[in-house]
Amino acid sequence: MLIDAHLDLAMNAMEWNRDLSRPIDEIRGREQGMTDKPDRRLGTVSFGELRRGDVGLVVATQIARYVAPDNPLPGWHSQEQAWAMTQAQLAWYREMEARGEIVQVRDRATLEAHLAQWQAVGEPRPIGYILSLEGADSLVTLKHLERAYAAGLRAVGPGHYGPGVYAQGTNATGDLGRRGRELLGEMERLGIILDVTHLCDDSLRDAFDHYRGPLWASHSNCRALVPHNRQLADDHIREIVQRGGVIGVAFDAWMLVPGWERGRSSPQRDGVSLATVVNHIDHICQIAGNARHCGIGTDLDGAFGREQCPHDVQTIADLSRLPLALASRGYSAADVEAIGSGNFLRFLRAAWN
Repeated sequence: MLIDAHLDLAMNAMEWNRDLSRPIDEIRGREQGMTDKPDRRLGTVSFGELRRGDVGLVVATQIARYVAPDNPLPGWHSQEQAWAMTQAQLAWYREMEARGEIVQVRDRATLEAHLAQWQAVGEPRPIGYILSLEGADSLVTLKHLERAYAAGLRAVGPGHYGPGVYAQGTNATGDLGRRGRELLGEMERLGIILDVTHLCDDSLRDAFDHYRGPLWASHSNCRALVPHNRQLADDHIREIVQRGGVIGVAFDAWMLVPGWERGRSSPQRDGVSLATVVNHIDHICQIAGNARHCGIGTDLDGAFGREQCPHDVQTIADLSRLPLALASRGYSAADVEAIGSGNFLRFLRAAWN
């Protein structure tokens, strides 16, 4: 079984209007002629493709950005609107649970029960999902965090792109500030995993200094290979390793190779493949000195599709080819298993002990 530590499933369902319970060809077919988003007709994710690739557990997001009047990024104009969107996304997850497509994993007991069910013979098997909040802007107050935790929220990334209510994200600068540190304190009290993905360097340093609970980077790549503040610098990787964290490597082409130009570069022409993904995995493992702190966090269909992912990934089912790519680079069977799922499972068992 493979684990994908970052998928925007509800965003695809509620904002892209994709019925992930349908076959991938049908999802693509219904988008013929649509031009509102660059990945129309090029999506890679459906429940069927996840099962076909033996991806049995995912970290699935709620995401809704609040934007202040001077923020040019797309988003909601009040925190209350952002919160309402995350609740619509939660309602979709609940409906998919009712259909038997997915099952929520929220603690050690539900994790072990899901693993046992996934290993049992029989189809169809529900895909396990751990609920994560990407960008904390939708938390109107810390009481909203308590409500979200009661609904199963188990990981939070305080920032996303640009300036945020609780943290500064990609392409922004500045530390967490009072509200961000208060959020981390409440997350630590509740046992919520801190996702350091997207935090700018200042906010990331602040988070390292003020949060003592479990942390991971669900979908982050290496700045040493692709220079950009969205990526983790080597010293960030070392800190995450020292804290017992795991880094999920993302499949977004602009994070895999330098010089990528959206709408102009091509995965095939520019040589973006699963082997390129392994370059980032290998860099993390070399810094760690072992293969115990790296995993997969594809972010597939996170506002991009086949136009901006490895050319040998037709759908998310092709994750099943990653173990062979790792083995061809000299990784042992034990290391391949650890990267595919074992590292995140070890992390979760420790966090939920």
